[in-house]
Amino acid sequence: MGFPMESLCPNREFNLRTLASSPVPKLPKPSSSRTPSTYRFASVRELRVCSEKKSPPDCGGCRSGFVGVESNGPRLLEKAALGFAAAAAATMISFNACDPPVLAESLTVAFPVSRAREVNTVQRTLVEAWGLIRESFFDPTFNHQDWDLKLQQTMVEMFPLKSADAAYSKISAMLATLGDPFTKIISPKEYQSFRIGSDGNLQGVGLFINVEPTSRNLVVLSCIEGSPADRAGIHEGDELIEIDGQSVAGIDAEAAAQKLRGRVGTSVVVKLSTETNQGSHSEVREVLLPREVIRLSPLSSTIISHKSRDGHESKTGYVRLAAFSQSAAAEMENAIQEMEDQGVQSYILDLRNNPGGLVKAGLDVAQIWLDGDETLVNTVDRDGNMLPINMVQGHAMTHDPLVVLVNEGSASASEILAGALHDNGRAILVGHKTFGKGKIQSVTELHDGSALFITVAKYLSPALHDIDQVGITPDIQCTPDALTSPKTSVSKDNGKASSLESDSCIMVAEHELEIQQSKGTAS
Repeated sequence: MGFPMESLCPNREFNLRTLASSPVPKLPKPSSSRTPSTYRFASVRELRVCSEKKSPPDCGGCRSGFVGVESNGPRLLEKAALGFAAAAAATMISFNACDPPVLAESLTVAFPVSRAREVNTVQRTLVEAWGLIRESFFDPTFNHQDWDLKLQQTMVEMFPLKSADAAYSKISAMLATLGDPFTKIISPKEYQSFRIGSDGNLQGVGLFINVEPTSRNLVVLSCIEGSPADRAGIHEGDELIEIDGQSVAGIDAEAAAQKLRGRVGTSVVVKLSTETNQGSHSEVREVLLPREVIRLSPLSSTIISHKSRDGHESKTGYVRLAAFSQSAAAEMENAIQEMEDQGVQSYILDLRNNPGGLVKAGLDVAQIWLDGDETLVNTVDRDGNMLPINMVQGHAMTHDPLVVLVNEGSASASEILAGALHDNGRAILVGHKTFGKGKIQSVTELHDGSALFITVAKYLSPALHDIDQVGITPDIQCTPDALTSPKTSVSKDNGKASSLESDSCIMVAEHELEIQQSKGTAS
């Protein structure tokens, strides 16, 4: 398993991590100047673009389930037509808006068709991916390049290839020119693994990994508790160097995660670099990890009970959320209700090393803690249009004081949730600055079973803070010397709290909760 676990949204729906499946409400609408279109492949050699709203007889009907390009003028692919007219074998691509004749704009372009059947299939995937990018990529300049010309160039490079893998690499290379690491294509096999991971169960070693933005190295964000990686002593911040003797330099997190997954009973050897305590040098080691069924129950909880010097007993509910899977919100509701029934007076929500997941799950979790019509997050589309996503008559399960713990491993949906609770005055943030992933990806399954991830927008916190590549700075750094009120523990729920006593961030969080309780406030 591996990071990212992004929201999986069918077809054109946005997923408001990377590592993934319900649509997000109230998302940016295309500007009126665009005509979103769906397309169908009439044959291997013909592509027609038809308006979603209309399907006159001469269009032959537009198939649902495909999201395609917009037809907005004769400039569309005009450059791509140059140099191909005399090709011996060519695919004819006809673009037609299928609007009334006075508004119709069409262009037929000839492309050389590969004689290798599998490459020809990828050529179709190329056009499909190109159209999706052209319609919805968040940067309308496509990283300051001519996106129509880029299709022409990629078709030329793909034509002489003999294998699908080589052809897919050309699509990846085309996407890389956009300068956005989150816009990518994954193979059908990788996509199936991605979907399995988002459902909460997979076969692997229990690692969350991601590409560190500055060094571009693959680093460990966290391990699933009790997993093979956890038992082997792999820690947050360890750098992944090799998998089964093969270097991981230059590959993305999902490709590395695919290498780590496999059948139960098999094993994988990973080489890691770990910084020493002094940080002056690194230690390289190899670890043999067995693959097991990894059950991604994202939530664990306990009640920390304390008695102060004056004999007053207090109960703090501790909830750790490791990822935003489909069950996250429901599991949190159950945990909060149980703790409310046991008389908990304050809460600590631990999002440290939570790399994200289903952003809709993050929004659902936010509504457990918030009332009214608060803004949860703001989305900004490629035209700069900002649209807030608000609650609708929300009712919080509890108004008890809340502290949220974050660190550099808190990313994407974790940052959305932390920002929503903080900016709406519901929680204090304690810990270290978060990862800083503030872009939104859509995930579209293509005709051949592969999947295209496209960055379609960015998000801002309710207070309009830009998080991308910046992160969220917490209100309080977790340092032990901030404590002023010693306590004596009187009980620990299910033994889970025993390891919390030495966690400086949790101690600081408890201290802040005491202050809030003494003020009689809810946050």
